[in-house]
Amino acid sequence: MMESVGMYGLCGCAAKSKMKCDSRWEIPASETAPTSAYSSPARSLGDTGITPLSPSHIVNDADPNVSEQQMFLVVVAIDFGTTSSGYAYSFTKEPECIHVMRRWEGGDPGVSNQKTPTTILLTPERKFHSFGYAARDFYHDLDPSEAKQWLYLEKFKMKLHTTGDLTMDTDLTAANGKKIKALEIFAYALQYFKEQALKELSDQAGSEFENSDVRWVITVPAIWKQPAKQFMRQAAYQAGLASPETAEQLIIALEPEAASIYCRKLRLHQMIELSSKAAVNGYSSGDTVGAGFAQGDKYVVVDSGGGTVDLTVHQIRLPEGHLKELYKATGGPYGSLGVDYEFEKLLCKIFGEDFIEQFKIKRPAAWVDLMIAFESRKRAAAPDRTNPLNITLPFSFIDYYKKFRGHSVEHALRKSNVDFVKWSSQGMLRMSPDAMNALFKPTIDSIIEHLRDLFQKPEVSTVKFLFLVGGFAEAPLLQQAVQAAFGDTCRIIIPQDVGLTILKGAVLFGLDPAVIKVRRSPLTYGVGVLNRYVEGKHPPEKLLVKDGTRWCTDVFDKFISADQSVALGELVKRSYTPAKPSQLVIVINIYSCEHDEVSFITDPGVKKCGTLRLDLTGTSSTAVPARREIQTLMQFGDTEIKATAVDIATSKSVKVGIDFLNY
Repeated sequence: MMESVGMYGLCGCAAKSKMKCDSRWEIPASETAPTSAYSSPARSLGDTGITPLSPSHIVNDADPNVSEQQMFLVVVAIDFGTTSSGYAYSFTKEPECIHVMRRWEGGDPGVSNQKTPTTILLTPERKFHSFGYAARDFYHDLDPSEAKQWLYLEKFKMKLHTTGDLTMDTDLTAANGKKIKALEIFAYALQYFKEQALKELSDQAGSEFENSDVRWVITVPAIWKQPAKQFMRQAAYQAGLASPETAEQLIIALEPEAASIYCRKLRLHQMIELSSKAAVNGYSSGDTVGAGFAQGDKYVVVDSGGGTVDLTVHQIRLPEGHLKELYKATGGPYGSLGVDYEFEKLLCKIFGEDFIEQFKIKRPAAWVDLMIAFESRKRAAAPDRTNPLNITLPFSFIDYYKKFRGHSVEHALRKSNVDFVKWSSQGMLRMSPDAMNALFKPTIDSIIEHLRDLFQKPEVSTVKFLFLVGGFAEAPLLQQAVQAAFGDTCRIIIPQDVGLTILKGAVLFGLDPAVIKVRRSPLTYGVGVLNRYVEGKHPPEKLLVKDGTRWCTDVFDKFISADQSVALGELVKRSYTPAKPSQLVIVINIYSCEHDEVSFITDPGVKKCGTLRLDLTGTSSTAVPARREIQTLMQFGDTEIKATAVDIATSKSVKVGIDFLNY
């Protein structure tokens, strides 16, 4: 009956007084059934209260472990993108020199191939076969009947953003309709990059490069929820980049933060300014942005990629040039995939949704071909373009359509009333520039609207620069829309190697993870406690009476609030004492919530994300003071969060990483 003396709720006396909460009770075994995160900890599990010894306080001395950096020979950053991926590296002895990976085999016309498509191919036996251009080309060359057996996946990263209840068991669907574990695919992809990078490093160094010499950095969108960020770390462990024991070997970096770190180092010749206009917010266009920012300068980074658009607002703090996050990252699924989706909708309108769905399943490789053809024309779209854009239809599309419908593709176009798309005798869809621009419009409108909302915030009102980065930032239509909407408010700047901005910034972040000094907490964190019941303040259904003491159960005791500024390595400490001297186990449950207005762990949106279980046995009663101190610490500011509980009398401690996937 060990659990009946376990501590499953914490007791915090009202007003956090030094009053001793001496409620001593035993709960029968029948009441010790397992409980969900949302049931009352006090009612369903045996728990004796503990009371705070002190109010919470923030300790500004950073955790010593933060500064003790293990020496790595090289930092390798992997930009795992929705549409394309790549890696870059820098030797710690030459931090100024960032190498972008060797050029890839293959490549498409009109697309720079410094990165490779995020596509992966598994054999019919579900073993890894190839990645990137190699995967795409091999799959394309397979006979259609054979291709159906192979598992081909592309643009699968968005699944982590769109899955509300992401777990280690979440599935992805391959082009042939078969399901496979997302964790497996992400691990295969990361393992591929690991092998490629280590091979390139070994070739460069002329001797075998060990994985232990490498600090890895993987970039993720800032607007991803915590489970998705943790999922990426788990996939990296499975791929052998690091392990839970060597967790510090892997940094999960936020994409716009990485871009921001790179942008603040830019020199004038490394960027393109969209406007050359008069002074804005005290700057004239002759100022050297790149010669370094002034103290207190604020800027927005708009990271527009394939899947998502991420917005972050930073302020430079001199002399070291550290960054402070001024407003929590926002954004949404407004990446360039939205344009592909509009094209698919257009095809459905012309040829029928039933046909397009069938074609994707029956001729998956030809569908990939069609989307590649569209991609290169998409990149040719520009605001001032006058001549039409031609998209080649694969022969099997024309052939399969005739079999499916009994009439020609040309007939379908004539019948469809889509007047800005015509059929050309060379077997191509001919789109007018207006038709192409219309495909961009919904996505670009969403980005502009989101930026308008952001610029309404007081923290953002005095922003001097807007950096447009990410693959989609190369689109002239997006550049023009951003310039038209915000050119009078701030200076719009595009780094020259815009598609590699995140990659290079992630390397810089790996070389100096402390460069971002202050972040905004994306969530409210706290623990479940018991407080003294106050009539009129606490709801009657939360009342629990034990041995004459009236308790309020399920109280959410906040450690930190959503959108609160948190310094790197900042510790929030609480001290508690068990109310019952004979207590053998303390279990502290940690909860999170997306908003700040939260009173109870049963409130909507509250999720359990960690458990600290501390064994109090092993000390003689004489050695333990009457008011035994249990210290709980949470360390914030990194992209991962750690919690610790320490029994001061015995120095026993337990640590836990906040876990969003397994609760």
